[in-house]
Amino acid sequence: MNPYQILEPTVVSFSGGRTSAFMLWKVLETHGGVLPEDTMVVFANTGKEDEETLKFVKACQDNWNVPITWVEYLSEKPGFKIVSYETASRNGEPFEQLIIKKKYLPNTFARFCTQELKVNLIKKVFPFKEFVTFVGIRADEPRRVAKMAVNKDEKHCPLAVDKITQKDIKEFWDSNTFDLKLTMIDKKTPLGNCDLCFLKDLKQKLSIVKRYPEKVIWWASMEDKIGAQFRRDHPKYSDMVKRATEQIDMFADESIECFCGD
Repeated sequence: MNPYQILEPTVVSFSGGRTSAFMLWKVLETHGGVLPEDTMVVFANTGKEDEETLKFVKACQDNWNVPITWVEYLSEKPGFKIVSYETASRNGEPFEQLIIKKKYLPNTFARFCTQELKVNLIKKVFPFKEFVTFVGIRADEPRRVAKMAVNKDEKHCPLAVDKITQKDIKEFWDSNTFDLKLTMIDKKTPLGNCDLCFLKDLKQKLSIVKRYPEKVIWWASMEDKIGAQFRRDHPKYSDMVKRATEQIDMFADESIECFCGD
């Protein structure tokens, strides 16, 4: 059976990266370019995505003529708001609201940001109580596939079923008429997802700060606001600018996996 075939109410979770966009294309291709009525594509914006990510989501929407629901977290009822490319937050507002409400920072032991800023919003905006979520996880990400299999919510990884790898994704975008304009290094997109996500390895974060020191301001302000650190095994974000000047501009060791997607 075609793994991209929609057989029941389904949400296509679009992270804003190349992999999940390729998954969306395959879903559209399977259904003659038109989404089934009981299907919704959702992009959850945290406000910390790079501007190129937002442009890419808009490009997919426009070039493929597919409706994409842009949603953001709200700390007050109803708990979310629908936005667009033009009105999407760009200064971390949804993420900051969540941190202020929780009164503590997400960290390696309590990664509530993905659940609250992305997963839960899908449940709020999709009109069906029971549904399947298509998630952009590839066949060459076996650990993530295994973790998703035991997830309490019903998730489907059509790319993994279809044996799609990073090589297939790259070949598709190399031949496409538009692409995500974020650099890929060693099969990763360092500026993908939240720009200086605390789960990214230290060398990646320092390299980003070295190139874009302004990106550290929001993260440092959240640590100051709460009086804590996102990660105690990494320097405070306010100290990263100085550390970055001593850092070789490269991306090496392992980041901790999250499920925001690529």
